[in-house]
Amino acid sequence: MDVREEILTLRRQLEHANFLYYVKDAPEISDFEYDALMRRLEELEAAHPEYASPDSPTQHVGGYALNTFAQVRHQVPLESLQDVFSFDELRAFGARMDGALTQTHDYSVEPKIDGLSMSLEYENGVFVRGATRGDGITGEDVTENLRTLRNLPLTLENAPAKLIVRGEVYMKKSVFDALNAELELHEKPLLANPRNAAAGSLRQKDSRITRERKLSIFCFNIQNSDELPMESHVQALDYLKSLGFPTSPRYPVYTDPKDVQHEIENMGETRGELDFDIDGAVVKVNSFAQRETLGSTAKFPRWAAAYKYPPEVKQTLLKDIVITVGRTGVLTPNAVLEPVRLAGTSVSRATLHNRDFIRQLDARVGDIVSVRKAGEIIPEIIGVEKDRRPLDSAPYEFPKFCPVCGAPVYDDEDEAAIRCTSASCPAQLLRNLMHFASRDAMDIDGCGEGNLQKLIDAGLVKSAADLYDLTVEQLLPLGKKVDTWANNLVRSIEASKTRDLSRLLFAFGIRHVGQKAGRILSDHFGSLDALLTAPVEEMTEIRDIGQTTAESIAAWRALPQSHTLIEKLRAHGVNFVGEKTAKSDLLAGKTIVATGSLTLYTRKEINDLIESLGGKAAGSVSKKTSYVVAGENAGSKLQKAAELGIPVLTEEEFRQMITGGAGHSVCKKSGPSAGVFQ
Repeated sequence: MDVREEILTLRRQLEHANFLYYVKDAPEISDFEYDALMRRLEELEAAHPEYASPDSPTQHVGGYALNTFAQVRHQVPLESLQDVFSFDELRAFGARMDGALTQTHDYSVEPKIDGLSMSLEYENGVFVRGATRGDGITGEDVTENLRTLRNLPLTLENAPAKLIVRGEVYMKKSVFDALNAELELHEKPLLANPRNAAAGSLRQKDSRITRERKLSIFCFNIQNSDELPMESHVQALDYLKSLGFPTSPRYPVYTDPKDVQHEIENMGETRGELDFDIDGAVVKVNSFAQRETLGSTAKFPRWAAAYKYPPEVKQTLLKDIVITVGRTGVLTPNAVLEPVRLAGTSVSRATLHNRDFIRQLDARVGDIVSVRKAGEIIPEIIGVEKDRRPLDSAPYEFPKFCPVCGAPVYDDEDEAAIRCTSASCPAQLLRNLMHFASRDAMDIDGCGEGNLQKLIDAGLVKSAADLYDLTVEQLLPLGKKVDTWANNLVRSIEASKTRDLSRLLFAFGIRHVGQKAGRILSDHFGSLDALLTAPVEEMTEIRDIGQTTAESIAAWRALPQSHTLIEKLRAHGVNFVGEKTAKSDLLAGKTIVATGSLTLYTRKEINDLIESLGGKAAGSVSKKTSYVVAGENAGSKLQKAAELGIPVLTEEEFRQMITGGAGHSVCKKSGPSAGVFQ
């Protein structure tokens, strides 16, 4: 490959990496690998200026402003930092400072938080706007989502009339672990690392979801410090802290470069003890006046550098591949490793995800594999030393039978998963019971993994319904000092009989039926029996219930074991009725679709109102639709209503209809109906 071709290839690789990282929040290469590519491109362009181009990744700050949210032009650009990867390079940075500054200068050292950079604007002490970094010039307006961060002050006392602060949004490791544990319980894909989790959470269109993710922020710079009476960076950080902003837990100042290096080394050695990820240390000239003297390049300030820690990768032996079986019967391969120490902990296992991942990696028992921790959290295998492979090695083959119960497995092509076919598989039973008894489902205290395993081993429980047969006398022989647990468990099981239908639907563990779908189905049908007889077509008419979910419910209710479970629960007196009742039956039997730009209601408000009056709020127009409430720019739904002869109402006509202000004459006769109610 000639120089020009290599340069073009590197540019394409870096632009693609930028897109995946900043737009998709799904990077395919590590920061270290990205930085290596960028450095190679910089070297080639410096050596061959004839191939210079203004659109090269070396000429602009990486990142893109998405159009998902409103665009915001930063009042002060959010610059990037020059990266250094060795202490030799750091010393070279210090030498440049010595050469440019005639006076003594000192440096602040701060952890480089691995998160999302934000601009925060305050006017007269009130938080008015927050935006992502984007391309450094233009970002996305995420104000409402930032308001959900508990450690971000929304009002300030004794603040200047105008204050612009830069911060880094992140997800704590403890929050990330808890979130992944919840996802694992429901057999949903795990999040790769806290940074990606934070990025996805901050870009939610529903700020309530963002709030549930418990994001945090560190603030590390005053963007308009030149408008304030401050002389140094550390003084600015102290000022931010006095206003109530969360700042880095530590930002010491050193004059001797040796002390700077020691601080960076110590920070790297202890970073595993922090409850947040860092990927380096930021070194800045402390004095604002000296910063002014040094200035900036087109890409980054000359007075700062980011020392990047290389990812820790170690090689070890792949001793075995073992299969675990999840609640839904999915077979997951896991690597058993010769223990190796990574990021402060001993690693002896790593997920191999699925069959396709093993095939792509060509991982085999007996291989020497390269292991790292994704986001310093999750052990993962990133490569195989095939030249060191034993001569008698063979490709790994997934078992044809479940390793737990011996039942045949099948290839679920829709989800690229291998599943056990037995509904009574003990592995599935344990996870099913844990899910059934979990807090968001039937909320049965005393049903931890260990206790449930004892019940299974004793032959007392073979399905969730068997929990309701348990007596204190049956539980006492399970061990010493279990009388308190036994009595509490039986009481908790009895109390669970009164749980709302929405929780029972979630507890069943039907694929694609989570908490939200459970509530929607409960509110719509009102009883389990109504849901059991409802056609798939009716379910798909319900807002937020799609074809996949409806078909999954239909498949589940057709299973013999589902019939058995339901009848046993019925015999035990478990509640099959939803809590929600209609405020009135004014719209009983009516299916109404709201479309277009509404002014009197939000879409959620009008749909909730329809359902509170006994009607069904649908998302699409069909022959079963009773009325269409149309705002401006109604589009295809209005056209379909006309084709089917369905009455169309304005918002005002709908309001009059439900308040009795217009009698029977408010509907537009786009169909055969002569009035609102016949």
